[in-house]
Parts: sequence; structure tokens; C-alpha cells
Amino acid sequence: MIDEGLVNLVTGFRVAEFRQDGDSLTIVAENGREVDRVAHVFALTGFRPDTEMLRELRTDLDPAFDAVAGIAAEIDPNIHSCGSVSATGARELAQPEHGFFIVGVKSYGRAPTFLALTGFEQVRSVVAHLAGDHEAAARNDLVLPDTGVCGGSGDFDDNAGSCCAAPAALQIGARPVAVG
Repeated sequence: MIDEGLVNLVTGFRVAEFRQDGDSLTIVAENGREVDRVAHVFALTGFRPDTEMLRELRTDLDPAFDAVAGIAAEIDPNIHSCGSVSATGARELAQPEHGFFIVGVKSYGRAPTFLALTGFEQVRSVVAHLAGDHEAAARNDLVLPDTGVCGGSGDFDDNAGSCCAAPAALQIGARPVAVG
């Protein structure tokens, strides 16, 4: 659609304000940029993980995030961004069901602060624990790249090493559509 000129993609757009003037909607970014004559706004607000397969296991999930309760306070998106979340391992991810751990993006539930490197560290720690190497399981080997964008700025700084997705505004025909 972009290549055919049906959609105008506006990137690096963090919404600060919506302005309604009659039938016209203008979306204003934090940096002052505007997308006007918006016809539709789609809010992509996240997801809720499917935990149905865990119903027969004893699990401890945070009710607000559907995340592992042992890490919920550490990954709270109201406080942390993907770059400020510390490594979590076997100790934090253990469930009441003996020998059961929830790792990776499922451990974060609905919190959008997950990074693949964090998941790799989780798996490393849990595997070390299961292998009986409790010293290695307790160790933190997570090293995040120093991209400078994990503080919530997404791709806004045009940094190729970014770790967070940036919202965008799309313009379909003459009427923009905001997505983000």
C-alpha cells in the first residue's frame, strides 16, 4: 500500500495530543509535528497472553500484567522501559509447580518491556538451575547493548540498534490513520 501511494507512513511519532475541530481530527506529536484530517485512529495497546495451557499447573501470575509474579514489579511499564529492566533468572521465574518455570515473552505477560536478550538470560539461568549449577543460575550474565534508545524513545532517534518499536501514523488516501 505504501509503494502504491495509498498509504503515507509517518514514523517516529509519539502522540502528545488529539485535537478535534468539527469533523476533523489532528494528532500532535511530542515534538510538535502534526498529522491532520485523520479519519480513523487504531490504538495498538498490547495483548493478553493465552495461559489456557497452564490451567492444570500451579502458577503464580500477577493479576495486572499476567506476568510471572516474581518479576512483575521489576517489569512494570509504568516505572521501567526495556532498557531499565534488570535480568531475571530461575529464582524469580520459579512457579509453585515444582520444576516449572515461565520464561521469555510469556514471563512478561502484557508488559511491553521484554527484550530477546532478557529472554536468553532467563533461559540460561533456568537451564543452569535444572542442571544443578546454582551458582551459574544465580549469576547475571545479561549485557544489553548501549543503544541509548531503551528509555522509551523507540526508533525516534534513528538509531539502527534500537530495541523498542515506535508507533507510526499512516495516511490512507487523503485521510490519515494513526497507528501506535
